[in-house]
Amino acid sequence: MREAGLPAIKELLALPAVQAVMTVMNGGGEETRLVGGAVRNALMGDKIADIDMATTALPDVVMNRARQAGWKVIPTGIDHGTVTVVVDHIPFEITTLREDIETDGRHAVVRFGRSFEADAIRRDFTMNALSMDISGTLHDYFQGLEDIKHRRVRFIGDAHQRIREDYLRILRFFRFHAVYGRGAPDPEGLLASISGSHGLAQISAERIRVELLKLLAGEGSVSAMEYMADSGILLRILDGVVLLARGRRLPRQAASIEKLAAYAVLVREDADRLRELLRLSNDEQRFLDNYALVLERVESRRDIWEVDDIRRIVVQKSALCVLRVFEALKGEPGRYITPDALTLLERYVSGQEIVPVFPLRGADFLEHGIPKGPEVGRLMERARSLWFEDACPQGEGVSENLLKRVLN
Repeated sequence: MREAGLPAIKELLALPAVQAVMTVMNGGGEETRLVGGAVRNALMGDKIADIDMATTALPDVVMNRARQAGWKVIPTGIDHGTVTVVVDHIPFEITTLREDIETDGRHAVVRFGRSFEADAIRRDFTMNALSMDISGTLHDYFQGLEDIKHRRVRFIGDAHQRIREDYLRILRFFRFHAVYGRGAPDPEGLLASISGSHGLAQISAERIRVELLKLLAGEGSVSAMEYMADSGILLRILDGVVLLARGRRLPRQAASIEKLAAYAVLVREDADRLRELLRLSNDEQRFLDNYALVLERVESRRDIWEVDDIRRIVVQKSALCVLRVFEALKGEPGRYITPDALTLLERYVSGQEIVPVFPLRGADFLEHGIPKGPEVGRLMERARSLWFEDACPQGEGVSENLLKRVLN
């Protein structure tokens, strides 16, 4: 055991709500500790998203004590021993200590216990197995603190066994390396991930999607994706070609779905395949579809994209999608965009420039004596075509000029 001395640890412990929950749950011979991501991130100096606790107290005891204290209680995972307690608008997930009885690569049969070390050994990585008691004493059973110091993601115990317990840990290994790791992945963990990768077929598409998108959000996602590609793991989960160079070119701040498009979409069929493989949301699927269509258009021409070309395409497709395509293709032969055109595209994405809007409505034709019916639609399409040919102009006189050209 070591005494926690980092400022973030002290700040976490000093939160009145943290002190209150731990004090209430510690009564009557029970012990409650901070565990998991809150401890890890505090030690790393990273943002703390959720505050989880582990306790020797059974779920009924946790709920009774919380209610007696006047706190809101939500039995979020009562079957697994997890209760959410809300104090000062802060949610705390409090889970009774557990021990694994049986695992099958996806689920575990557990029983409640009273050993923090037995509970910690159920966790995947050493950096996730640290716990901290109310006094600020850090309990480190597997040298997790040393791994945190070196930004090393390492399985607890035998990596092969930990993966056989839950094959999703393969993706978690690469995801944690992308977010928290530095340098090359832990060799034992990498070897175990490769040898156990066949087990990913047992994992649901939804769980794979969550891990992959979180991985792509990590600062080290490029390196992690390259290791996954070299080991054949990406081919297993994406079932298609992986465009490492294109994914590498996207900026770090790009959203995960945007990075996925660069890595894995060549044609529209790729977008359709990914939707089924990963159970993507409608918005995610829409972005991949549009990315594929823009990519096809850009790759179908070999001349230079000028300002007018960019103005035309952003009227039809998302400016962000267009920008991500050009970023992914940067440096490839025949994918040229002038500096002025790229600047305009970036201004559209940032909102500094407003994307052009077609200036006419059906009512404009009615006011000029065109009766309701198919003729209005025909004239609208003719006007839209002329406006598009003119590179989508805006401003005074544009609508009047279009009307004059179409009606005369």
